[in-house]
Amino acid sequence: MHSGGVRRAVAAAAVLASFLTALSACGGAEGSGGADAARPAPRTQAATADPTRIPGVGDRLQRRIPSGSRQVVAVYGEGKDSADSTVVLYTKHGSAWQRERGWAGHNGKKGWTTDHHEDDDRSPVGVFTLSDAGGVLPDPGSGLPYTRSAAFAAPRWWAKSHWHDFDYVIAIDYNRVKGTPPNDQTRPEGQKKGGGIWLHMDHGSGTSACVSVPEPAMRYLLRTLDPRQRPVVVMGDRADLAA
Repeated sequence: MHSGGVRRAVAAAAVLASFLTALSACGGAEGSGGADAARPAPRTQAATADPTRIPGVGDRLQRRIPSGSRQVVAVYGEGKDSADSTVVLYTKHGSAWQRERGWAGHNGKKGWTTDHHEDDDRSPVGVFTLSDAGGVLPDPGSGLPYTRSAAFAAPRWWAKSHWHDFDYVIAIDYNRVKGTPPNDQTRPEGQKKGGGIWLHMDHGSGTSACVSVPEPAMRYLLRTLDPRQRPVVVMGDRADLAA
């Protein structure tokens, strides 16, 4: 190769190296906790995705997202019988949904169901509003109405790793009365349909039916979810979400 060709090859290699360095830097964890890197982003084709839709959510559930909702917490279960999830917050700007933050999380210890019942240890698949919050700890600046009460405390006969599960909670509006504290026991569809399903703090494994995320995620969601934006959660295993 003559000297001019060598110089061009060296220059091209330098440009490629600079591009790869920048790409790597863009992949850093979001937020202070670095939890976003603990679970891969939802498996979507970013280049061809429709920005007016929540990634990985098919027509059946997409249609159930209220037209006025501008905040969606998407819970992507890893499998029908898996307790592992990825939780992602999306906000709507104009007609396009934008991914804000994501965290590793957990759902029901036995996975997911489209027909949830009391004590089945599966989280319900569906779209549910998010209206009320609370917990053992003082209000961290919640946008949702927040009820602080020692009554949220996990029983001390539970494993110690679970004692702080309910320091912060956000009620998922499944078989409950909106506008009441998350621990209100009223079940409009009856006790057999279960209830008391929350977003709450993670203890490192599956739940009875709730969705759990790390404490920094709970603080962020509490401070970010805004009733005026009509927040909802879209939750389920990836196959049911995509159906």
